[in-house]
Amino acid sequence: MPITPRGLGLGVGGVLLALTGIRFGYPELVVVGATAFVAIGCALAYGVWRPRLEVARSVDPDRVGRGEGSHVILTVRNTSRLLAASLVAEDSCGRLSGDGQTVHDKVAVAVPVLRLRAGATMDVGYPVPTGRRGVIQVGPLRVTRRDPLGLLSLGRDHGGSASIWVHPRIHPLQAVPAGVSRSMDGRIDRVPHGSITFDALREYVIGDELRHVHWRTSAKVGELMVREHLDTSLPRIVVLLDDRSGSYAAPALPDGEIAAFEAACEAAASVIAAAVREDLPVVLHTVGGRAVAGHRGSAQAQLDALAEVTPSATADAADTVDSRLANAANRLRQHRPGDTLVYLTGTGGVADLGLVGALRGAFPTVVTGILGPITPDEPQPGGAGMLFLRAEDGVEFAAEWEGVGRW
Repeated sequence: MPITPRGLGLGVGGVLLALTGIRFGYPELVVVGATAFVAIGCALAYGVWRPRLEVARSVDPDRVGRGEGSHVILTVRNTSRLLAASLVAEDSCGRLSGDGQTVHDKVAVAVPVLRLRAGATMDVGYPVPTGRRGVIQVGPLRVTRRDPLGLLSLGRDHGGSASIWVHPRIHPLQAVPAGVSRSMDGRIDRVPHGSITFDALREYVIGDELRHVHWRTSAKVGELMVREHLDTSLPRIVVLLDDRSGSYAAPALPDGEIAAFEAACEAAASVIAAAVREDLPVVLHTVGGRAVAGHRGSAQAQLDALAEVTPSATADAADTVDSRLANAANRLRQHRPGDTLVYLTGTGGVADLGLVGALRGAFPTVVTGILGPITPDEPQPGGAGMLFLRAEDGVEFAAEWEGVGRW
């Protein structure tokens, strides 16, 4: 409601005084009550006028690694013809939930707009906190106008909102799996668009060879369409991230983050970045059912997915933790999108490693990374044909990965 507690109290008091004066014949009380109504009317007239503002928002950059800098720049223009604007607005900044609908941990950032003349424009910026992985939503800008007596408070939102993807930290990995088959030119084929199997059609971009243009489809859609080929001799890597909350230890950080799950996300981002650097096909899967294939030479889609993923609990009593991993294993077994599987989980998921080991027939190389605190009496995981990497965080995982003698 636009009326403040002070204004509500003044209004109720004015009504009581006016009724008491009328009932008992005290004109002074009626005058005092009428004065309260006049004050509320003046506050309403003061608050109705609000400066007309146009707000444009830009984020630089909108995709950053955890802990890197990002700034929001607001361009505010006073479109009023006569009056200047001098006010303090608030820009909301919060974290989007996994469904992309709910904003958590929302905070208000003060944005001062002082002595902005009619028709003038000013830029106001502030840094965005990127200390946590996730998707941060900023905006809209809320302008609140209060009368001098504090009786009314009227707010209006200006401008839209923007999202900032905070990716997990990436630890450099030099070694990448070589895969089962090797191309004729070496371990990695440098042909720009592959040379063996047709994969998909896409729009023509400058630099594409005209011999790859599919003229029949181009005539139908009215734009040049190019055949995209996939070199099946390239090593194909599949990263399976366990996003079940039961697979990781309880939150160990003050802000509620699960440290082991954050380490698993960093490990996944590091493997994906290393594969993209070597121009290798890589696909990200989650136990929850999400699959993201990146574009050639870019890991942005997978890193965005890693920023958005959150550990989820069991949906209901009938959907057990084991069944979710079993469903993910069945999907990979049926489609087999690669020849090297990298499975990342926590200490709570060790009991389910048999389901992953069963994929040894579909994936010739299976690498399992177990993230979380290491205890002295911890049993060593084992499995035929599987390579285990045990680490407490992303840095140790990178060291263990680099310590593998041969991929």
